[in-house]
Amino acid sequence: MKAAVIGGAGYVGAELLRLLLRHPEVTECVATSRSQAGKPIASVHPGLADLTDSRFAGSSPGDTARGCDVVFLALEHGESSRVIDGVFEAGPGLIVDLAADFRVQDLRLYERYYGPHPAPEFVGRFTYALADVAGGALAGCRALAVPGCFATAAQLVLRPLARAGAGLHPALWGITGSSGAGRNPRPTTHHPARASNVFAYSVAGHRHQAEVLSSWRQWVDDPDAGATLITHSGPFVRGIYLTLQARLPEPGDPAGWFRQAYGGRRFVRLTDEPPELTHAVGTNMALIHPAVSADGIEVQVMVAIDNLIKGAGGQAVQAMNLALGFPEDAGLVLSSMFPC
Repeated sequence: MKAAVIGGAGYVGAELLRLLLRHPEVTECVATSRSQAGKPIASVHPGLADLTDSRFAGSSPGDTARGCDVVFLALEHGESSRVIDGVFEAGPGLIVDLAADFRVQDLRLYERYYGPHPAPEFVGRFTYALADVAGGALAGCRALAVPGCFATAAQLVLRPLARAGAGLHPALWGITGSSGAGRNPRPTTHHPARASNVFAYSVAGHRHQAEVLSSWRQWVDDPDAGATLITHSGPFVRGIYLTLQARLPEPGDPAGWFRQAYGGRRFVRLTDEPPELTHAVGTNMALIHPAVSADGIEVQVMVAIDNLIKGAGGQAVQAMNLALGFPEDAGLVLSSMFPC
């Protein structure tokens, strides 16, 4: 199978290439980059030196996609919309977009968080690929929109609680490492600004809340249902740690709900104690611990994921596996890097 990564010079592109170059079904993998065209991939991503001696191509997305079985778009937000027409026209077997462009089907909700959509005519052609929830429903899909990193963590702890109904208004407190901000440093992502420091950002309006609300409202069948995502930057490089807190309308068995939702799911592990972030880093796992008060009313759920793998490249490959009928864990049997 021939795969292409369009926009392969960033952190997410590096993870995609690392996974695809080791994937048992991938026989050829090409990568493009406007900024690094002509340079050896290993000069930009030294960790890939043992996997490839190829160079970044500078070809257009449409030309790159032609003849490919699967194309991954690892571009900045808005860029996928700009090139998607040419990519569809090239006719690859599967398109997997890792930007936010096609994640939210409700264009009014999209506009609230992102502004007017630049390519609304393509939104309906994408399936939202929250792989650990969608599972086999992704089989045969031709275009997938991979969830954002915070949105992945948030939705995995929200989904089992939907049975409590729309009266629930969960609060989700999350903290992410600096790699989530991308390769190019900015004042708030530069290491001296983050080391020994924690701060909230995108207060009362993180963009991933659009995905969270879209799914939550669908799951509880209420177009006005609410859930609040509160995001923070942490003094570490990889990973997201997120805690949900909510009060149930009546006593319930949240731990049982989580067992029912994720029993048998390959990449969700329910833990007996609150997970540690370092135990998830380097893997495609979501480590989840649900806890409930003695009266069965207050629920707290903790989740740890690697933002670049489960929150991006790993979930994209997992969704590809499900769409194309490969074993779900093909190329994704990874161990954590503790200590890291």
